[in-house]
Amino acid sequence: MAEQAKQPDFMKRMAGMIGLLAFLGGMILSIVGGIWYHDYSSFTLALVIMGILVGLLNITSKEVLPLLIAAIALIVIGLTKGFAPLDQLGGGAGDKLNDIVAYIAIFITPAAIISAVRAVWAVARPG
Repeated sequence: MAEQAKQPDFMKRMAGMIGLLAFLGGMILSIVGGIWYHDYSSFTLALVIMGILVGLLNITSKEVLPLLIAAIALIVIGLTKGFAPLDQLGGGAGDKLNDIVAYIAIFITPAAIISAVRAVWAVARPG
């Protein structure tokens, strides 16, 4: 009996650990990709997979609204070239920051979609 009670707790902790590693990996890949690699489909695919894992394993109902607001901001900023004036300082800092934010937006988008669908489902279900 006690062994069966421990099983769900272990699985929940393992899922949380996988979600945490996916989040940290996605953020690190976004920064590394934005600084050194531009327009690589392998980075995009890895970020989407990690974003799906984060959306499925990490986001609770209390975190949906802040995640969606942050995702909207990141996606809007990621689509613009808001850091372009920094290029005048030299070294292409503006382009690198734009690429980092764009990769973070790619990483967060699947988690935001999953969270938004969960929120709609929670509101729309009967009872």
